[in-house]
Amino acid sequence: MKIIAIQSSPKRKNSNTLKLVEAALEGAREAGAETELIDITRLKINFCKGCVTCYRDGTCHQKDDYNALKKKILEADGIILSSPNYIDNITAQLKVFFDRSANFIHEQLLDGKYGLSITTSGSGNNDFVLGIMNHFINATGGLAVGSVGCGMGQGPAAFESGIKKSRESGKELARAIKEKRAYPDQAAAHRDWKEHFAMTLRRNKDNWKHNYECWVEKGWIKA
Repeated sequence: MKIIAIQSSPKRKNSNTLKLVEAALEGAREAGAETELIDITRLKINFCKGCVTCYRDGTCHQKDDYNALKKKILEADGIILSSPNYIDNITAQLKVFFDRSANFIHEQLLDGKYGLSITTSGSGNNDFVLGIMNHFINATGGLAVGSVGCGMGQGPAAFESGIKKSRESGKELARAIKEKRAYPDQAAAHRDWKEHFAMTLRRNKDNWKHNYECWVEKGWIKA
């Protein structure tokens, strides 16, 4: 069982969000997972060009670190997404990765995988940022196990509580993977989306060749 964590704070080792992520990874290891931390701010990931080559060929042809990161995620059983709250949003570094990952949605590349989201803020206004990351997990076919948000302005006790919750959430993520835990509401949303997207895919099957072949192979659509 492998869990990948992505840290996206430009503060890197000085990031409070990173400290929560490290606690979550510690918890995951205690529950039996192999873990890896990836600092996306140290990678070269270019802006998405909107060329939709990934829909046609299944890969992005830009020469940067994106495809290597994608491979690590696809080889993992779980993913932890993290970002500090920057003007009520995720960091630019994480947003660029999401933009490049539209094909994760079209081909539901996190299908069968589980995820957790983590953020910190000064004000404690965390729900929107956590929602962005959990939406990415759900929109790409994954199951969101939970989320952790910490308002640093609430003082040291709040941060210590965030560390503890992160560690427990990491354990819970690992347990969900081991148990192949079901989340009926999220699974129902996935089914509804597939039913809707199948119509779009049929209309675009000549231009989105890889997408179409992927769905046929997985049995989600009949050729």
